[in-house]
Amino acid sequence: EVQLVESGGGLVQPGGSLRLSCAASGFTFSIYAMSWVRQAPGKGLEWVSHINGGGGGTNYADSVKGRFTISRDNTKNTLYLQMSSLKPEDTALYYCAKGTNWNPLYGMDYWGKGTLVTVSS
Repeated sequence: EVQLVESGGGLVQPGGSLRLSCAASGFTFSIYAMSWVRQAPGKGLEWVSHINGGGGGTNYADSVKGRFTISRDNTKNTLYLQMSSLKPEDTALYYCAKGTNWNPLYGMDYWGKGTLVTVSS
């Protein structure tokens, strides 16, 4: 059974940093693309970032480029999102999602339950 469990969310002041983690199980983590997607209160889903299977390529939404870094540790079956220079508009429920294969452009088929990030003074 595929399981994705996010952690690391919380309350942080503007300009602060957080690192989100996503522990994966039930599939061969290293060969699948992984993504982070967020949903702000009252808004729709927004793709944040993805990383290829194997970790060779990454991409970011313009809204987070230069502030967020996606990475993966295939030995620990864990996906990360390092977030810095956080803004109030980054407040959202952050989900990790599993790709359908190594290429993130082929979509996502499993999602975690999310971890809440609140950026406020």
